[in-house]
Amino acid sequence: MNELKNKKILIVDDEKELLKMLSEILYRGGFYNIFTAADCKEALQIAGERSVALYILDVNLPDGDGFELFEKLREFSSAPAIFLTARGEGNDRITGLGLGADDYIVKPFLSDELILRVNAVLKRVYKIAEARSAFSLSGVTVNFETASVNKNGEAIPLTAKEYILLKKLWENKNKIVTSDALCLAAWGGEYYGYENTLMVHIRRLRQKIETEPSRPRHLLTAKGLGYKLVVDDE
Repeated sequence: MNELKNKKILIVDDEKELLKMLSEILYRGGFYNIFTAADCKEALQIAGERSVALYILDVNLPDGDGFELFEKLREFSSAPAIFLTARGEGNDRITGLGLGADDYIVKPFLSDELILRVNAVLKRVYKIAEARSAFSLSGVTVNFETASVNKNGEAIPLTAKEYILLKKLWENKNKIVTSDALCLAAWGGEYYGYENTLMVHIRRLRQKIETEPSRPRHLLTAKGLGYKLVVDDE
């Protein structure tokens, strides 16, 4: 659960008092990596700089709406989203869920309800990656506890950066993870300029986890975007 509590959450709402209240509720609930934005422009900037794990989006924003913002976020982020909607706006729920939102909350709401819904979404989306310490790819086994890959009966160690990158890809398996998100995970806030280094690490990872590294089946390149770990044998 501690790893879930450390996930970064971005709240987007143009009401300053509501932003403050939502932040305080989540903080009291044990979530300390909280970011806030008052409009779409600010939200996109923060989301592009941070590895956000959950978005809480108000439907009505001064420079657009939460639905438009969600579609823009989906261009580079696969993190789940919870919509905040006014009571009686039934169409908002249909629109949000139709776009792929994970939940919605009707305002006004109880503090406990917000915490329960945030916990539920985070558990549902991230529990598999955090609960498992090993997985297999076409007969090659990756073990996060020992930071190694078992291939053809040989235990091949993972370097620290390889471990971080592979863990990030595994947590988002079958989804594209942007190069920026991978660099941020491996090198922190000063990740700019590490794109070529990232390519080197990806190439070395393929040598370890792919049966045919020159013809990768699992660690694929999403041209112009990033990389994707394809897990098709689950």
